[in-house]
Amino acid sequence: MKSEFTLAFNEIIERSALSQDMVLEALEAAMVSAYRRAVSISSAQKVEARIDMNEATIQIFTEKEVVEDVQNPLTETLMATAREIDPDVELGETIMVDSTPEDFGRVAAQTAKQVILQRLREAERDAQYLEYVDREGDMVHGTVHSVTSQAVTIGLGRAEAILPRNQQIPGERFHVRDRVRVYVLEVRKSSRGPIIIVSRTHPAMLRRLLEMEVPEINQGLVEIKAISREAGKRAKVAVAAIRDGIDPVGACVGLRGVRIQSIVRDLNDEKIDVIEWNPDVALFISKALSPARVSGVYLDDDPSRGKTAMVVVPEDQLSLAIGRSGVNARLAARLTSWRIDIKSLPEAAMESLHLYENHPVFTDPDLQTPELVAQIREVLDRKAENRPITPEEYQSLNAFVERIQRYLERERGVIRREEREKVEEARAEIPEAVSQVPLEDIGLPERVLNLLLEAGYGQVARLWEDLLVDEDRILGIAGIGPKAMEDLKQAFEVLKSKYYVEPEPEPEVVEEVEAAEEAADVIEAAAEEEILTEAEMEVTEAAEEILAEAEVKAGEEAKETEPEIAVKEDLEFATIQEVFEKQPEIFDPVSVDDFDDETGDEFDQQKKKKRKKGQRIVEFDPDLGKTIVKKRRKPGRSDDWGDINY
Repeated sequence: MKSEFTLAFNEIIERSALSQDMVLEALEAAMVSAYRRAVSISSAQKVEARIDMNEATIQIFTEKEVVEDVQNPLTETLMATAREIDPDVELGETIMVDSTPEDFGRVAAQTAKQVILQRLREAERDAQYLEYVDREGDMVHGTVHSVTSQAVTIGLGRAEAILPRNQQIPGERFHVRDRVRVYVLEVRKSSRGPIIIVSRTHPAMLRRLLEMEVPEINQGLVEIKAISREAGKRAKVAVAAIRDGIDPVGACVGLRGVRIQSIVRDLNDEKIDVIEWNPDVALFISKALSPARVSGVYLDDDPSRGKTAMVVVPEDQLSLAIGRSGVNARLAARLTSWRIDIKSLPEAAMESLHLYENHPVFTDPDLQTPELVAQIREVLDRKAENRPITPEEYQSLNAFVERIQRYLERERGVIRREEREKVEEARAEIPEAVSQVPLEDIGLPERVLNLLLEAGYGQVARLWEDLLVDEDRILGIAGIGPKAMEDLKQAFEVLKSKYYVEPEPEPEVVEEVEAAEEAADVIEAAAEEEILTEAEMEVTEAAEEILAEAEVKAGEEAKETEPEIAVKEDLEFATIQEVFEKQPEIFDPVSVDDFDDETGDEFDQQKKKKRKKGQRIVEFDPDLGKTIVKKRRKPGRSDDWGDINY
């Protein structure tokens, strides 16, 4: 019996490829279900099945109440029987009692068999799901089992995957027993087992193939920056070297193209362009349009319209840059995440000439070049008449386009900076708590509220920001007029009065500033005289330390990450010799020899009289965001006041 039970148990494990614990759990659940059906007990009564693999025995334990007189043997047991199991049990308590029947019968055995098979199937499905759900995004090998007009069924060993028609490479044909590589796109649970959806058109499949074929990518020496792909037509891959001295394009292509050709054959002869990634967007876009040759790339990063690049190509390269059905331009746009507008050189020159004549930026007399404009117009007229143009004239067209577009780029950059500054100022003015306020709660009329919600303004902060930056954005919404704008402004004034919090005042550094003033007076007095006694040198050094500590502490309280302490040159020197070497003109033409020990006291008194009071002003500069001490300069300086920043 033991050997038969063990053989059957092991056979189930091997056939279902499940763990011993899973099969044992399924068997126990089957025995519990068979027992419940055989004796017809309540589902509320606890039943356990215990299987001993060593002895090949199955025991059923049920929960029973300890009583003096048994009325229902299925739910009650005698005290004597219960004490054999647990000597401490008392009347009224429940205890698990061995209730294994001598013979389940045919129905019970059939029930146990069905439950075992059902549990094993469920366990097998769960195991398959757990195995393949972890492989989402990986490449797997499979064998074609069946081919229909809607999908291809691919066997993956213990499970089957579905390759839908929209995930197949156009023009690819499959036959039964063909070996294919597919990308696991999605794994879903179902009552009939896991549903595994695979793909051969996903861009990530090309990434996995490159990782398998190119050791440098697998080792992390070459990184795939971006991939754009139209399955069956063309794909573009942007790669970059992580370590110096490695050619990323050469590593992917391989010797005589052996690596890339292997991937091309696997993808049904799909053309693959490997491009070196570059942080310079203009250069990257020009490379992304390969194999076309590009004359110029001009960028426009508009916050509202998005990122647009105007690409100028020679006339004979226009069709190559666009590609068949525009595939080359589309792939380049996806690869770079920029909208690409491709124009031929004569077309770009005509547009640049129109901008030059009509754009208000070029009304400046310094930008007027009548001779060049006349030359460009003559060349374009000859081109319109299909008359030949020399290479030098093409170069002049290219230079003209470059000049106009680069100037417009600079102007757009200035405008974008101003717009960003306006947005930052607007965001600083909006209280932070307003971001949590729904648009419905600010008291707008229902008609205005519905119009704003339809326009996509679901947040109060965004609506307020557009109102502060550019009112025309809101006035451009159909149905929004001056009356609605007044309602909006009134609502925002109420919000501002409710949520606005006064900024914390700047920390007072009165004591530090006073110490710094005294220190600066000592240093200035030392700089105005020709000699210093030993005691004065000590005072000067101590004053400098006080000044430095005050500067550091004031800078920390002002929360300046790297405060720029602008101390003038005559306050930076530790000794009079250094001051004299830097600025000899600030000293009076008096020699050290003119003084002796007897006149030392008189000299000290004169020096103290030279201390000028009221020459410093302490104030907070809102533009700099810091406290400054203004000091009057010496006569002959370029300006009257200098700043000492703290």
